[in-house]
Amino acid sequence: MSSVIEPKENGPYLVKNLSSLTNSKGTDLLPQKEVIALCRCGKSNNKPFCDGTHDKIGFSSATDNPSAGEWQDYVGNKITIHDNRHLCAHAGKCTDGLSSVWRMGKEPWINADGADAEAIIAVIKQCPSGALSYSIDGEHANEETGNDGIVVARDGPYHVTGEVAIKGPSIHLDDKPRRYALCRCGGSKNKPFCDGTHWHIGFKDEKN
Repeated sequence: MSSVIEPKENGPYLVKNLSSLTNSKGTDLLPQKEVIALCRCGKSNNKPFCDGTHDKIGFSSATDNPSAGEWQDYVGNKITIHDNRHLCAHAGKCTDGLSSVWRMGKEPWINADGADAEAIIAVIKQCPSGALSYSIDGEHANEETGNDGIVVARDGPYHVTGEVAIKGPSIHLDDKPRRYALCRCGGSKNKPFCDGTHWHIGFKDEKN
């Protein structure tokens, strides 16, 4: 059966038929349940699982633009880079890894001819949010991501990989890359997706 994540309004992520749930230490956290509830308010005392704290603190899952965003193409001589700012978790893998291609403060901010295609692909594969992908000779790269699962990042988001759909009133990623990052600090302005707010508010979850 397919794995599905349903972000509940003002509540947790309900996750069905998940194959793998691990933390940043590699510990298997998956309980023997068909449906599990993962905290998204950031305040549960049983992270990553929901303990009902969202009700006590009046957590709001409202966001200004609840969608999967749009893709922009940056065409080079050998590679086309596809970028979706709406999905970006601002982990900095691209700008730190290859600043000649991902250029902060410049327009266009992506230069697809700024490095060899192999080097660009290596950096794209490190993007934890799926905001980056690529095409060669017009063929979109099909990424192999392994198991359908979730990794709970230490002090950060849920990193989702594989065939794990996310469903909501105006959210669907069925035709998007097989990676995305979901907010678990409760502060993202782009819920349910991570926007890097955990860095700014000092979100901590040292257990995971």
